Amino acid sequence: MGVRLEFRPLTRDLWQDLETLFGPRGAYSGCWCIWWRCSRKEFADNGNEGNKRAFRHIVNSGDVPGILAYADSQPVGWCSVAPRDSYPSLQRSPTLKSPDGRPCWSIVCLFISRSWRGRGISRALVHAAVAHVRAAGGRLVEAYPTLPRGRRLSAVSSYMGTPVIFEHAGFRECARPSEARVIMRRELRPRKQ
Repeated sequence: MGVRLEFRPLTRDLWQDLETLFGPRGAYSGCWCIWWRCSRKEFADNGNEGNKRAFRHIVNSGDVPGILAYADSQPVGWCSVAPRDSYPSLQRSPTLKSPDGRPCWSIVCLFISRSWRGRGISRALVHAAVAHVRAAGGRLVEAYPTLPRGRRLSAVSSYMGTPVIFEHAGFRECARPSEARVIMRRELRPRKQ
C-alpha cells in the first residue's frame, strides 16, 4: 500500500470527517450507515437527510458506531462495527440470523473513498475493527460478506465486504445462509497484560 493509515473510533468531534468521506449522498445512496439500524420503512421515509440526522443522533449520543481510516490526515475509509444488538434490522433478518444466538459484535459495512479503492483499505479496516472490538472487551466478531460468484462486485453490492477480506483477518465461515451471503466469525482472546 505504501501509505501509513491511522484508525479512529467515530466520535462527535469527528463527525465532519465522516461527512467529508460520505459526501452529500451519504455513502451509498443516502444510507448514512443507518440501513441495519432501523426498519426498511423508516429508512425509506427518512430519505437522505433523515438518515443523516438519525446517524448523527447515534454519534452525538456517545455511542461509537464504527471506525474511520485516515491517510495523510484525510478520511479514506469507514467500518461500521458495533454489538450485534445495535442493528435491529440485522436481528430481524431471516437470512442473517445468528447461527447460535451467542452475543457478538458485527461488521455490517465498509465504505472506501473512490480514489482509495483497490489499495487494501478494507483489509486494514477489518484488522482495525477487530482490535477495536478486543479493546472494548468483545470476544466474538461476526461479518456477513457477499460471495462474488466469479464476477467483480460493484461497490454498492460489496459494502459488507467479500470473504477474502475477512479470511485475511482470521475470520472463518460458520454458515452459508444463501447463495450470495456467508456468515463469518472470529473468536477473540483477551490481550495479555
